[in-house]
Amino acid sequence: MPEGPELHLASLYVNKMCTGVVFTGPVRKSEVSKSPDVPFACEAYLITAASRGKEVKLTLTPMKSVKEGRADRPMDVVFRFGMSGCFRFTAEDELPKHAHLRFYSRETPSRVLSFVDARRFGSWQPNGTWQPDRGPCIMFEYGSFREKIASHLSDRAFDKPICEVLLNQKFFNGIGNYLRAEILFRSNIPPFVPARTVLEDVLENKKAVQNEITDIKTSGGTKRKQVTEETGDLLRLCHTVPLEVVNLGGKGYDPQKSDYSDFKAWLQCYYVDGMKSIRDHNGRTMWFKGDAGPLAPKDSKAQKTKKRAKKEDDHDYTEKKKVASSRCVSSSKKNVVKRKTVTTKTPKKEKASGSAEAGSRKVNAPQLGKGSTARRKKNSSAESAGVVPVAGPQRRRSERVTRQNSK
Repeated sequence: MPEGPELHLASLYVNKMCTGVVFTGPVRKSEVSKSPDVPFACEAYLITAASRGKEVKLTLTPMKSVKEGRADRPMDVVFRFGMSGCFRFTAEDELPKHAHLRFYSRETPSRVLSFVDARRFGSWQPNGTWQPDRGPCIMFEYGSFREKIASHLSDRAFDKPICEVLLNQKFFNGIGNYLRAEILFRSNIPPFVPARTVLEDVLENKKAVQNEITDIKTSGGTKRKQVTEETGDLLRLCHTVPLEVVNLGGKGYDPQKSDYSDFKAWLQCYYVDGMKSIRDHNGRTMWFKGDAGPLAPKDSKAQKTKKRAKKEDDHDYTEKKKVASSRCVSSSKKNVVKRKTVTTKTPKKEKASGSAEAGSRKVNAPQLGKGSTARRKKNSSAESAGVVPVAGPQRRRSERVTRQNSK
């Protein structure tokens, strides 16, 4: 799920791609989308973007203020990305499959800025504003963010474990699943300890706020500034860790990019080999190291991630699997042969006596002594020599025949 850094990078992407591009006509929505129509149409307008926590706002600004006797006013469209939302800027004939809201340029051929959402959990609101229930942005409103935590620490929301409180957008606007794992790991705090206890300790230390991030990337993309960290302060890490993601460098936000090696190298806890994972009370997977804490769900067991096998190990493993499968096949063939040799036809009259003798053998099997073992050995030696032992009345008949022949 896109988190605060991803939405801020999305706003930077829109500002970079749409600078100097004039858009025209109505805003078009896909037929399958259930989000509202955007009632905006203009002969020429510009698009700019800004972010706040887990929201992105596109501002559609007409280039001509008066048209046909009425004034064209700007419109703000606020986006929430859900599970898979992103922006793409492509040629019209390369329109993405899941482009659910489209802004067309006035060029020939036309280009399109699309809101792409494959899973359709995202949404947009025309003439929208930042959601009032969301707290200050953890990245760009750090002072207000910290003050709100301090003034609401007595709320019942802080009775929960710290890992679950970090996902509460009313106080931690922009924090998501991977950020909470990285923040708690770097602050060396177990995920399932009372949030109020942790935050009271943080606020009592009274870390200075005047040295917060002053050099950062702005939504306009005009300045690139540097992050300075203060370790040991959970609220400070809620501010600096997301900015580290923003300032990873490279191409920045690119929906078509499949190489996330820089981001994976940056991760220290989330989905990292050797770390533990457990589902919190809301069913979200929490990654951590060490003790989970006293408020961990009782019915959940921490699972440790297995290290990824190397290519050589994978090759060896597949060979072993082949050998094991061949052994299984050969053993199954042997079993089939044994079954064929054991099964012999017996007359109907002898079936009853044979079954009775078999039943008596099964019952008396535990009480048999050395004589029974000797008989078994004798029978087995006879079988190995190719002689099939005859039991019951057939044996008596064969003995009579041999005696008559000897006479």
